[in-house]
Amino acid sequence: FDSERPIYLQIMDIIKNQIISGILKPGDKIPSVRELALKFKVNPNTIVKSLYFLETDRLIYTDRTNGKFITSDLSIIKLHKEKYLKQKMINFLNDISLLGYTKEEVVKMLMEVENDGWI
Repeated sequence: FDSERPIYLQIMDIIKNQIISGILKPGDKIPSVRELALKFKVNPNTIVKSLYFLETDRLIYTDRTNGKFITSDLSIIKLHKEKYLKQKMINFLNDISLLGYTKEEVVKMLMEVENDGWI
């Protein structure tokens, strides 16, 4: 784990990325708190906190008798996927602006990359 960010946020991001990338599918059951704590080698309370925020973001839900599950609402997953992409793009643009590239130069390079068959 990165010492710069709280572990519960890092675990939350790992699970969120697995959801938006399709590794975890809509309707999938999430392992128990104890199983996740063993997997990530953290205190169960850390997992509880991560899951709380994922539930607040509506990416997961609790079925009282059966555990926690990935949302089946594809619009919620799509929304989080788009937020993730936008944040990555902002970070990228900020990084390359430090190198002195203009917006126009970046757009031109993206078009060149697309024309070269990357996209």
